[in-house]
Amino acid sequence: MAWRIQLCFISLFFLASIFHHLCRHLFILDDVFLEDVGIRLPLPRLTTFKTQSSNLAIQELSGDQVAGNLTTQSILFHDWEVFLVRPAAPQTAAATPYSCIFQGGATSPATPVGVLASGGRPTFKCIMPNSVRRLRPFLTPTLAGSPEKDTSLATMLRWNFYVYESFSTETDVVVFAKGINKHHGVNLPAASLRCVFANGVKTDVTISSQEVFRCPHPARRIPSMTRVSLEIGYESDKTRAVPSLAIYDPKPRTLAPLQGKALLCACTVVYDVAKFVREWVTYHASIGVEKFVFYDNGSDDDFYKVVGQLVELGHDVATFYWPWPKTQEAGFSHCAMSFRDSCTWMLFTDVDEFVFSPRWQNSSRPSKHMLQSLLPESRAMIGQMTMKCYDFGPSNRRSHPIEGVTQGYNCRLHDHQRHKSIVLLDGVDRSLENAVHHFKMKDGYKVRKLTLHEGVVNHYKYQVWAEFKNKFKRRVSAYVYDWRNSLNPASKDRTPGLGNEPIEPQGWASRFCEVNDTGLRDLGRSWFRLEGSTQEGGRFAWQDE
Repeated sequence: MAWRIQLCFISLFFLASIFHHLCRHLFILDDVFLEDVGIRLPLPRLTTFKTQSSNLAIQELSGDQVAGNLTTQSILFHDWEVFLVRPAAPQTAAATPYSCIFQGGATSPATPVGVLASGGRPTFKCIMPNSVRRLRPFLTPTLAGSPEKDTSLATMLRWNFYVYESFSTETDVVVFAKGINKHHGVNLPAASLRCVFANGVKTDVTISSQEVFRCPHPARRIPSMTRVSLEIGYESDKTRAVPSLAIYDPKPRTLAPLQGKALLCACTVVYDVAKFVREWVTYHASIGVEKFVFYDNGSDDDFYKVVGQLVELGHDVATFYWPWPKTQEAGFSHCAMSFRDSCTWMLFTDVDEFVFSPRWQNSSRPSKHMLQSLLPESRAMIGQMTMKCYDFGPSNRRSHPIEGVTQGYNCRLHDHQRHKSIVLLDGVDRSLENAVHHFKMKDGYKVRKLTLHEGVVNHYKYQVWAEFKNKFKRRVSAYVYDWRNSLNPASKDRTPGLGNEPIEPQGWASRFCEVNDTGLRDLGRSWFRLEGSTQEGGRFAWQDE
């Protein structure tokens, strides 16, 4: 009997050894699930694909180090959206529409969506066909329609562990990475991380905060168009490289304006806001914002057409392509660093948030001095002004108000919720840490909280259901990938009582309505309604003809 038990153990050990050997060359199963793309199956940790783990983070380039030697990379976003990064722009226009060709021959249309500032690489997106979704591992699709030959068979990586952007200053390199610091307020020590450049060159990370990592420039020259990544050192003999598509450029990106530094700018991360942005810019430009900075999260609507119209009207508008999902905090960090030479103070809000002061109620016209008068003198050492927010509800509307959100929504919750800030960019801490609503400041700088009479933010958060659903599908927060799954159900970014289903709750149109507040609506009618309009109720300065 004993020999039979011993033989059984030997057989099990032998089979386990074979299975382990085979799996080493395939993939390692992770303990996470594909909740964010619609199924609940164990997901292969594709970043540990044995045959490619040595070069996923930094791919050594050959020859003259030209951009064409970079490979096509792909990332799996939510809702089975595949984000494709090409090594260089096509030399000639595509003769036929682009499409993604997946393993097994399945195809789906590919849409050009923007060019990354890092390396000038064009990006595309396509939807993974149903027939491919249960294959393992996922491979980077071929881009059909491009004149350049594309033979990439690299592993498609998942948007949970990735270096996606880099930015050089005079003194260091700022690297943006997803999935290293996974929880709010809990950061991996900088001492356990290194920046990794071409040819194995490494420098120590000095700052590790949220998705921001800073390290010194390499002492030796690094070839152009090579990637920068991060290396996590758990032990002296055990490290893990983070896959990367970020390009290292030793030259600082100078964004200083030709006509001098603006006193007050506004920065926001946007997605499909074409119908809202004219009202937001028109209003805030009239009360003192001199420059607007939009970090575009991959808009599919007429956003850039509207931006062009605003520029023609004389507004100072800058756009930055920022396609990374759930990275609003990182986008604000990037903006605070990138525009320090362009702007003294920066208002950080969303395009459904409007700064308003009850003091302006009796003003017959707006003035650029209105917002700027709230700013302190420089010798006061105040680095941040915070304003409390009032959240407005659907106000019994069932369709988007064509006259504008400030005119269409006038019922809100009684108590203020959270706050938004105007920030002195020179006072922002080197960590660039922020909670969207405010920044961490350098030692010595103080925060001034405005009273409700001095200034508030009208947040038109709970709009008609169609608008609300689109907004919260994309954002929620950096630590809640998709509001439709059950991750982090206590997040304050979730809607009270909504749950996880994208289904309109009963009575949505009348929710969040405790106080009838028409202050900004009435002011807008006084300031922006055009005379001689035949439209019922009048037409406003931000509306199309």
